[in-house]
Amino acid sequence: MGLDSRWAEAWVRESARVIAEHRTELIALDREIGDGDHGENMDRGFSAVVAKLDGAESATPGDVLKLAATTLISTVGGASGPLFGTAYLKAAGAVTGTQELDGAALVALLTAARDGIVLRGKAEQGDKTMIDAWSPAVDAASAAQTDGASEAAILEAAAAAAESGAEATEPLVARKGRASYLGDRAIGHRDPGAQSSALLLRAAARTAAEAAS
Repeated sequence: MGLDSRWAEAWVRESARVIAEHRTELIALDREIGDGDHGENMDRGFSAVVAKLDGAESATPGDVLKLAATTLISTVGGASGPLFGTAYLKAAGAVTGTQELDGAALVALLTAARDGIVLRGKAEQGDKTMIDAWSPAVDAASAAQTDGASEAAILEAAAAAAESGAEATEPLVARKGRASYLGDRAIGHRDPGAQSSALLLRAAARTAAEAAS
């Protein structure tokens, strides 16, 4: 049994909860190598998404993701709004009209999200950006799906890989964004966008596991 719009809505609501919980952490990470507003912007954006969800009727996961995309683009400041908004918009497009997402659809969703971020931000893996969380997540999800894993297991693999990818940004020199101006001074600091991406993918895995139980 695939994951339907109820899961997608649960994912977004859990994302908002987790971002709020880690708001101060994300602010601190961004103060070290950015302008310090990542946690505040993400919290404001996902709070707005939840408010929109409360008054919406979403028939498919794609409907939920599209609502999240348009709201994030309009409410999240800095670079994060366009990047995450594009990720959710491309993800929605990859599963448009699909009532329930199976493993292949989840891989398509994650791949489209990652590719949307690449398209918008022009970053590659190793540049010390959120792509360092998303690319390993896509690879792990694809491998799990090929092995016949369940939807929940696919998202668990993606979340674990994203968490490892976010941690792996710490020794990197940033090649994109505000952090790139710091040169070697960015070494030893985790990229805040990679960390928030890992939190979002962990929320996806957690809600999928709950839906399967």
